[in-house]
Amino acid sequence: VAPNIRVLPNSNQQDEVILVRHPTNPNIMFGSANTTVGTAFGQASYTTTDGGLTWFGTDIIPSFGSSPSDPGPCIDKNGVIIMTTLNSGMAASFSTNNGLTWSPSVSITTQSSDKNFAASDDAPSSAYYGRSYAVWSDFSATSPPIVVSYTTNSGTSWSPYSQINTSVSGHYSQGCDIAIGPSGQVYVCWAAPTSSSPFTEDFAGFAKSTNGGTTWSVTDNAYDMNGIRSSSYNGWGVRVNSFPRISVDRSGGTRNGWIYIVSSDVNLAPAGSDADVILHRSSDGGNTWSGGIRVNQDALNNSKVQFFPAVRVDESGGINVVYYDNRNYPSVGDSCQVYVSRSIDGGNTWTDILVSDHSWKVKGEAGLGNYMGDYIGITSGNGKIWPFWFDDKSGTMQAWTAGVQIETFPLNAYNLNSPAAGSRIATLPNSTTNNTFTWDTSASTASYKWIFGSPTTSPRKITLIPTGNSLNITSGELDVLLAGLGLAQGDSLVGQWDVWAFRNNAEND
Repeated sequence: VAPNIRVLPNSNQQDEVILVRHPTNPNIMFGSANTTVGTAFGQASYTTTDGGLTWFGTDIIPSFGSSPSDPGPCIDKNGVIIMTTLNSGMAASFSTNNGLTWSPSVSITTQSSDKNFAASDDAPSSAYYGRSYAVWSDFSATSPPIVVSYTTNSGTSWSPYSQINTSVSGHYSQGCDIAIGPSGQVYVCWAAPTSSSPFTEDFAGFAKSTNGGTTWSVTDNAYDMNGIRSSSYNGWGVRVNSFPRISVDRSGGTRNGWIYIVSSDVNLAPAGSDADVILHRSSDGGNTWSGGIRVNQDALNNSKVQFFPAVRVDESGGINVVYYDNRNYPSVGDSCQVYVSRSIDGGNTWTDILVSDHSWKVKGEAGLGNYMGDYIGITSGNGKIWPFWFDDKSGTMQAWTAGVQIETFPLNAYNLNSPAAGSRIATLPNSTTNNTFTWDTSASTASYKWIFGSPTTSPRKITLIPTGNSLNITSGELDVLLAGLGLAQGDSLVGQWDVWAFRNNAEND
C-alpha cells in the first residue's frame, strides 16, 4: 500500500467521492466530490494522467454554478470525461482535455432527482459502443422509480429519460448504480427502502438492458436486504445508507461476465448484529443471485461496523471492496479507518487490507449538520487498485487515495534473440560501430543484467545493466572493457553472454 495522498489538498470541504478510469489508458483517472468552497457548493474535478503520481484540478466545475450535488462521472471511448450531477433536476457537462475545461451545462431533466451515477459502454464488440448512460431516482413520482437517459455524442445532448422499474408497493427506489458488461450489457442495481421512517433498505432491485437502454428486464426484488439507514449512526451523529454498488468481471477469465453487488447489512445473516459488508453475485447475467457473502473478515458480532462499501473487479478478475471500518477502535463513537477486502476466487474467500495510514473521528461536515457524504469510490489499472475516500485528518474533509499493488508480475520464460550463437565481435579503440544484443521481455516490470563470461566459472567477466530488453554498446566501449580485463591487442576472449531478469530481488536466468 503506497502512502496516502490528498488529490487536491486545500482547506475546502470535499466529500461523497467517486473515481473512474479511462477505458484504454489506465494512467488517466478522474475523481470528483461534493465540495464546499466558502458559501458555495460545487462538483470537483480531480485528474491524474500519470497513473496516480500527480493530480490536478479544481473544487468547483464552473459549468454547474454554485449549488450542484452528487457527482456521477464516467469516461467514454474517446477519452471524454462526462459529469452528471443534480442541478435543478439532472444536468451534465463534459471535458475533452482531462478536466482542464468544461462544456456549458446541459439539462437532462428539471424534475426532482436524486442519487445519480453514470457509465459508458467501452466494449468494442458492442453495438452501442461509446453510448454513455446516467441513472437516478425520479423523485417527482409518488413512489420514485429508477430512470435512465443516454448520450451518443459524448454528452453534447441526451435522450429523454425513461423509466426502468416500477417501485414495489410500500417501497421506493433509491441509490442506484450502473455497470457495463463485457459485450455492452447495461446493468443497474438499487435499494428498495420502505416508504416510511426509518426508510430501511428492504431488498435490492436489478435491471439489465441488451439493446442500449431501450428496454429493460427488471427484477424488483433480486435479493433480501436489511440496511443500516440512519440519520444519527453509531454515536457519530451522521447519516448513513446501504445503497448498493455494482461491478462486472470483464477480465476474459473463467468468471468473465459475473456480476457483483455490495452493500452494508445488519441483523440479516451472514451479517451480524453490527453492520457488515455483504456481497451477492450472479454468474448468469443477473437472472439468479447467490446468497449473501460476508466480505469483511473481522470477528462476527464484535460491535464493529463496516459501511459505505464500493466494489471494483480489476483487470485480472480480482474483486476489490473498499469501506470504512472501526474494528481497531472502541465500538461506538470513536475513530475509523479505511479497508479494502480482496477476493481472487469469485468471492468465496477474502483478505482484508488496511489501506489508510491514519484514522479519523467520523463526524458531519462543518455547517452541514449530520451530512458527510453518501458514498466512496474505487477503481483499478496498471496492476493496482485505487481506493478513494474522504476524511478530515487534515483538519477539513478531503479526498484521499492510495495505490495498492495487487499484481506481482511474475517472471516469464524468455529467449536471447541476437546476435546469433557463435557470433564473433571485433573491437577497436575508439570505434563507433554499434553492437546490439536483444532478448524477449520477461515481464513488463522486469529489470535486467547483461552478463558475459564462462557459464561454469565465477565471477563473470563483464556485467552491464541495460535500461530495457536490449543492450547497445560500441566496439570502442567493448575494447575498453576487454583491455580492463588484461587482454592485449589481437587477443580473443571466448565466452557466453546471457541475461538475468529481476523482480523484487528474485532472479531468473
